[in-house]
Amino acid sequence: MADTAHRPEHRYGNRPTMKDVAAKAGVGLKTVSRVVNGEPGVTPDTERRVQEAIEALGFRRNDSARVLRKGRTATVGLVLEDLADPFYGPLSRAVEEVARAHGTLLINGSSAEDPDREQELALALCARRVDGLIVIPAGDDHRYLEPEIRAGVATVFVDRPAGRIEADEVLSDSFGGARDGTAHLIAHGHRRIGFVGDRPRIHTAAERLRGYRAAMEDAGLLVREEWVSPGPTDPERVGAAVRGMLAAPEPVTALFAGNNRVTVTAVRVLAAHARPVALVGFDDIELADLLGITVVAQDAAALGRTAAERLFRRLDGADGAPERVVLGTTLLARGSGEVPPPTD
Repeated sequence: MADTAHRPEHRYGNRPTMKDVAAKAGVGLKTVSRVVNGEPGVTPDTERRVQEAIEALGFRRNDSARVLRKGRTATVGLVLEDLADPFYGPLSRAVEEVARAHGTLLINGSSAEDPDREQELALALCARRVDGLIVIPAGDDHRYLEPEIRAGVATVFVDRPAGRIEADEVLSDSFGGARDGTAHLIAHGHRRIGFVGDRPRIHTAAERLRGYRAAMEDAGLLVREEWVSPGPTDPERVGAAVRGMLAAPEPVTALFAGNNRVTVTAVRVLAAHARPVALVGFDDIELADLLGITVVAQDAAALGRTAAERLFRRLDGADGAPERVVLGTTLLARGSGEVPPPTD
């Protein structure tokens, strides 16, 4: 039989209070409050006893009531699409750095590209009284946030626009970047260029497909529907799409990959292909410089920083109609996008 006589009492969730500190130090509650808040009127000996009790108990001041009296909780929320996606690492870090500079804690979570989960997470953050929200949308209807915005929750959308509401937005030029990347392949002699992208309901995916089509049209080139494959970005689906384009009677000689996950799968498929195929990807990926992969790069950190700065300007009282900020992209030519088409 287990010995329970000397088992320590579980105290998880029962944090020590100022009353506990006062009892241990043998002083009044007001004295503890003065020490904790750095107020005068406490003798050095009494302050020492209170500090020793604080250290022994592991007491931490609860700032909630203090910040609520100021009308702020000193927290902001960030709703990401996928915490595991390397693109969102620098974006999240940039938001966190701006928040920290404003003495504010960042709380983030992932929607997993699920509109219902996005709504659940955003409203849960609002229920915890965050001062503001930065949202990378998974859905296309954000009217559920209207009551929160009217109640004073500053809200900025980043990477993708808000759906069916007016709000500040910070986006990359997905259309222009994809048009430039496709035009780069055309300039190197390619006429049969395939496009593999994300699901077209996603704003950035639709804009990149539109940019690809615009570049082809500008060059007077036909786009065969078998050269265009939007859809989920899992390796199985993307790999099958790329292999299908390469095995067609008139195979593509170049590929434009619509995001970083598509690019990674395309690199693996092309590595096993008999003939060189040119490749340009949208989004930079790790080791792309060493592997010689040409990409259209977004500045994820600039997206996060710009969105966070706009959020705090709103929190500081900046008025005016919601604005859309569009950041440019950069084509980084590293070799894969400069492979010429076969001559035979």
